[in-house]
Amino acid sequence: MPNNIPNLLTWFRIWMIPVFVGLLYLPDATLDAHQKHLYSTVIFVLAAVTDWLDGYLARSLNQTSAFGAFLDPVADKLMVAAALIVLVELGQVAAFIALIIIGREITISALREWMAQIGASKSVAVSMLGKVKTAFQMIAIPMLLYQEPLFGLPTQAIGSVLILLATVLTLWSMAYYLMQAMPQIARKQRGE
Repeated sequence: MPNNIPNLLTWFRIWMIPVFVGLLYLPDATLDAHQKHLYSTVIFVLAAVTDWLDGYLARSLNQTSAFGAFLDPVADKLMVAAALIVLVELGQVAAFIALIIIGREITISALREWMAQIGASKSVAVSMLGKVKTAFQMIAIPMLLYQEPLFGLPTQAIGSVLILLATVLTLWSMAYYLMQAMPQIARKQRGE
């Protein structure tokens, strides 16, 4: 396990998940609702920024590693799943949306692992569609966490629209990845 700056940033994201969730469950005597939502939003945004930063640093410092390539998406999926579960409990996201997004992540992760085992990982490499889906999620989730207008903008309404769009893109990207993998799956079933 390489200890370098990008991997440490990824570990930082994972370590922040219990802090992120725990903040929202603190008694109101400790933090009021506004503070809980503000701090949890800041932590989520910080995690999203470190996601970009660790990738940038890994490439620019030539510190990419197989372990980092494994850990980075795990950290992202854990943070998004934790945020969605919290948002469902807070009544900000419908359970079916969280189920679609989390289910897609599990499905595509399993598909990528299997495709790597059969030597066809390039057929399910990250696409621009997947990146756009992630961008919508990373904008929607903080807006839904914050729950108050920001600069006069209705964050809840905007976040609700964006999470619906992210859900559509989630289904679309899952279908795209499955279609990309189908020829390889068919070849494997034929024993080629």
